[in-house]
Amino acid sequence: MKERIASTIKKAVITLQRKKELKKFKIPEVLVEYPREENHGDYSSNVALQIGKITRKKTMEVAKIISLELQAQSKKVFGKIEEAEPGFINFFLSKGYLQKQVEEILRAEDKFGSLKIGKGQKVNVEFISANPTGPLTLGNGRGGFCGDVLSNILEKAGFKVTREYYINDMGSQIRALGYSVLDGSEAVYQGEYIKKLKKKIKPDCRRAGIEDPQKTGRKAAEQILKDMIKPIIKKMGIKFDVWFSEKSLYGKKQTDKVLRKLKRKKLVFEKEKALWFKSAKFGDDKDRVLIRADKEPAYFLSDIAYLENKFNRGFEKLVFFWGADHHGYIKRMKAAAEALGYSKKQIDFVILQLVRLFKWGKQIRMSKRRGIYITLDELIDEIGLDVVRFFFLTRSPGTHLNFDLDLAKEKSEKNPVFYIQYAYARICSILRKLKMKSAKPRVTTENLKLLKHPLELELIKQLIRFPEIIEDTVYDYQVQRIPQYTIDLAAVFHQFYRGCRVLGKNKELTQARLSLIKATKIVLKNSLDLMGISAPEKM
Repeated sequence: MKERIASTIKKAVITLQRKKELKKFKIPEVLVEYPREENHGDYSSNVALQIGKITRKKTMEVAKIISLELQAQSKKVFGKIEEAEPGFINFFLSKGYLQKQVEEILRAEDKFGSLKIGKGQKVNVEFISANPTGPLTLGNGRGGFCGDVLSNILEKAGFKVTREYYINDMGSQIRALGYSVLDGSEAVYQGEYIKKLKKKIKPDCRRAGIEDPQKTGRKAAEQILKDMIKPIIKKMGIKFDVWFSEKSLYGKKQTDKVLRKLKRKKLVFEKEKALWFKSAKFGDDKDRVLIRADKEPAYFLSDIAYLENKFNRGFEKLVFFWGADHHGYIKRMKAAAEALGYSKKQIDFVILQLVRLFKWGKQIRMSKRRGIYITLDELIDEIGLDVVRFFFLTRSPGTHLNFDLDLAKEKSEKNPVFYIQYAYARICSILRKLKMKSAKPRVTTENLKLLKHPLELELIKQLIRFPEIIEDTVYDYQVQRIPQYTIDLAAVFHQFYRGCRVLGKNKELTQARLSLIKATKIVLKNSLDLMGISAPEKM
């Protein structure tokens, strides 16, 4: 509806320009939002304020002529369009339009909310990608669930999505892992899992005469990936399409190829015995090292090769989920994309802030290197996958997340997951009662006209926001909209249930309300599916 209103406003402005009621100008981007106050309508636009500045007309005068033109074009959709100070145009959906939407939802079923804006565009979403130096912790979980849900949303919007995990099996962290297993001077990793690796790998390495920390680290990393990372990712309900090894970039000489490409473009130079990339030329803060003075390749070289590899696989858009400590890498990666001949707009980054776990109001301190942490495995076992998924999704990725373990364990309406699932189970219970009476809900245009109660209309308004929530998330990756939307929908449904008797004496009204709760069931299920959360029929 937001898009529809924006398009209708543009047409109205063009018509007014043709009638010479407005002078010719480039129409600005039309923003349509949900008003904070109910008496300001269902949707609102500030377009008259923008046009008033361009035309130097009074904003309320502009709002008035646009409003009149819109009323002539959209009588069936809007019951009322009005102007409000200092120049807003407020839209009130008509009862007839809202009633018809129930029928549309019932017809679409699990396809409701599906969009075509992706047009089959190939998108690579890379997330988690934790170094294979230990078990996955809470921070990894946040990126995992957010990346998985964004992938679901992009697929719902018509994109062809590949979920990818990048295995950092080269470099200093692998060497440090090797030293930790071999009890070397540069050991940094501790904990029970290191003790287990020592028992499993150290004797094999000694028998084979391999005391090299890099080789030992790689062997340990393979074991960690097999025993500690892949099983928990499966437990998280995530399925990766591609597991990509950094080591393969060197084995297939892809780092050499990308280096030659940059040299041909004259974007590489020598300084202080090292080889540098002219990343500052493309908007980075400074130039970056590709080959260090000791002739060892820097991480950035494999990053560029990996970027090229993805584009060579036909992806038109790349999305990376990174931890907060990687924020400074964004400019250099965008610089690399442009240097390789691609657009900076083809790569996007979602930066994830820290997760803090709280119990009894106190923060539980964690350190992966010291071996003090709570694993995702333990968390899922303790409170269940549905709750873990939901709680990790509730805040914007760019803000810190305080995970309240006590609230997560609640089996009451205080817990938002329980609150939402109870709404779904309640609908299923009503429909089971209906089935026991051998009655079937009958949808007709006439009985849907009986949905006039403010609580009924408010519920329909909430239902039809679902596609808009998906579209907004496609453009800015703020996946927290989905859990918040589902909480709001459950709240509106519970209000409707308390205020409107579904199985009443008026058979036609009962049929209409049954149609409405069936539509609510569909949208709740579609929302929960996007989040990878179950929809229980009994609780």
